[in-house]
Amino acid sequence: MLPRSVCQDPAQWLPPLPTAHCRYLAGSTATKLRGDLAAGPAELDALAVLASGQCKDTSVIYTAVP
Repeated sequence: MLPRSVCQDPAQWLPPLPTAHCRYLAGSTATKLRGDLAAGPAELDALAVLASGQCKDTSVIYTAVP
């Protein structure tokens, strides 16, 4: 069984500790970018809220899959 964080996007689940939200946001976004995966409307809204607020200084680093 996969952990809850693997099965849900930031619109559905965030780590319990607010200090981990930005790291989770960056990791989730990097996974989407790396795999050229789409994000749904609710996920995009959640990402936009976090990225424009508490995570505005968070960088997303990833390597695209060839």
